[in-house]
Amino acid sequence: MAGVAPLPFAPAAVVFDMDGLMLDSERAINACMARAARELGHDLPDSLWLAMVGKGEAVCRSMLAERVGAEAAEQLLAHSGALYDAVAAAGIDHRPGIVELLQWLVARGIPRAVATSTRRPLALSKLEAAGLRGYFDAICTSSDVARPKPAPDVYLLAAGKLGVEPARCLVLEDSPTGVRAALAAGMTPVQVPDMLAPDEEVRALGHRIVASLAEAQRLLEARLAEQA
Repeated sequence: MAGVAPLPFAPAAVVFDMDGLMLDSERAINACMARAARELGHDLPDSLWLAMVGKGEAVCRSMLAERVGAEAAEQLLAHSGALYDAVAAAGIDHRPGIVELLQWLVARGIPRAVATSTRRPLALSKLEAAGLRGYFDAICTSSDVARPKPAPDVYLLAAGKLGVEPARCLVLEDSPTGVRAALAAGMTPVQVPDMLAPDEEVRALGHRIVASLAEAQRLLEARLAEQA
């Protein structure tokens, strides 16, 4: 955590991304997309799946359509979706440190929300299967807002559901798209990168970047200790 600036305030709420931040789902999604592409006879590079990380469904559909055409893109998404639904129903692995962090926040009475680009039915089922749904006071999804990340809509909705001003919310995100959404909402993001390492453009956003959820928790612990 060396070189990471202390938090500027003690957060009144913490808002969590889901895929790649709490759940190790980005790897599962990518694997299902790659498998679906192979089974449908498309030769697509792994870099395409990485480029989709953190993007909303409409953006991913457009990226695929540019490669294989609109009809084939729909077929690929439907096939990969069926593969992924089976994986999600079985319960996706947690990212390291998520349960410890959530329990720590619960013990201190700090409100918690989810703000995800996933559609509501799938988001709820994934959180339920992973045993995480009960930790949250609000769950906000792409089904609930007009614009997906990097627009701020889902984060502003989460702040409203919690009754906390956006400027008093800490956001935990893994993707650059989510970081931009949090910044646009006037919140303070801490990025915990998963599959995408931050490049110079992302680092230029000036937010905090840590290596793990455990490090994010230590940032919170240090800030709250100052309040004691």
